[in-house]
Amino acid sequence: MTLLKELRSTNYLIRHHHPPHDPGTPILRINDLTVRFDGRLALDRISFELPKAERLAVVGPNGAGKSTLFKVIAGVLKPSKGQVHVFGSEPDGHICIAYVPQRSQVDWTFPVNVADTVMMGRIGKMGLFRQPRAHDWEVVHQALEVVNLSHLAKRQISQLSGGQQQRMFIARALAQEAELMLMDEPLAGLDVASQEDIFIIMNTLQKRAVTMLVAMHDLKQAAERFDRVMLLNHRILGLGAPDQVFSTDKLASAYGGHLHLVPSEEGVLIVSDTCCEGDEESHIHD
Repeated sequence: MTLLKELRSTNYLIRHHHPPHDPGTPILRINDLTVRFDGRLALDRISFELPKAERLAVVGPNGAGKSTLFKVIAGVLKPSKGQVHVFGSEPDGHICIAYVPQRSQVDWTFPVNVADTVMMGRIGKMGLFRQPRAHDWEVVHQALEVVNLSHLAKRQISQLSGGQQQRMFIARALAQEAELMLMDEPLAGLDVASQEDIFIIMNTLQKRAVTMLVAMHDLKQAAERFDRVMLLNHRILGLGAPDQVFSTDKLASAYGGHLHLVPSEEGVLIVSDTCCEGDEESHIHD
C-alpha cells in the first residue's frame, strides 16, 4: 500500500459534517461488537468503555483481531454486528480519532517529506482541497517539536529511522488535534532507546488528555506502562489491572500451546514463540 492510500484510508472518512461530542458519554463505548470476514470470526462480542485520557494496552497473539478492532473504531471497517460510539455517536466523520498504522503497512518510498506528511493530519480541519494556511503550518511545526523532529521536517520519509518514522505518525495525529489515538504496534522493530522516546511522547499526550489505545506484544511493558490492559484473542479474555488480567490461566487461554510459563525467582517467565511475528520473546510477569 502506498503512503498516500494508507493516509487516505485512515484519515477517517472525512465528511463536511462532523458529529457533535456528547460530554456526558465516554470517549469510546463499544457494545457487542462482532466482525466476520468471509465467514471467519475476527472479533466476537466485544464490549468495553474508555474514559478520557486513559492509556489502554491491547495485547494478544498474532491474528487476535487487534488491528481489526482499531480499524472499526476508526470507521475504516464496518462491524457485522454491534455498536461503536465515539463521544456518543458512530465513528464515521469524527476527526478526533487518529489511527497510527503499523510501519510495515506503509510504502516508505512514496516521495513526500516529513512536514508534508504531518500536514496530512490537518485535512479534516482544513477541508480536502484547501491549501494550508499559516495556522496550519504553525500546528504542524508544534507537533514536530513535541516529537523532536523539527530538524528533519524537510527530510524524505524513507530516510528516517524506524523510531523517527513512528514519531512522525504521532506528530501527524497531533496535527490532527486528535483526542482518541489508536496506535497499532508503535514499538515493533524499535530499539530500547527509540521505544523509550515513544513512551515519553505518550506521557506528554496523556497530560494533554489524549486517550490512547495501543496494540502491542510486550506483556511486561503493558503491565508497567499502562493504566489498564486488554487481553484479546477474537474476544476479550481479560480487561483491567495487569495483575488481574495477566494470570496464568488467562494467558494460557489467549496464547494456547504457543505460551510457556516457567517459574523463576522473579515470578513467572512467559515465553511465546509466536507473539512477535515469529520471533521468540521472554517477559517477566510478577
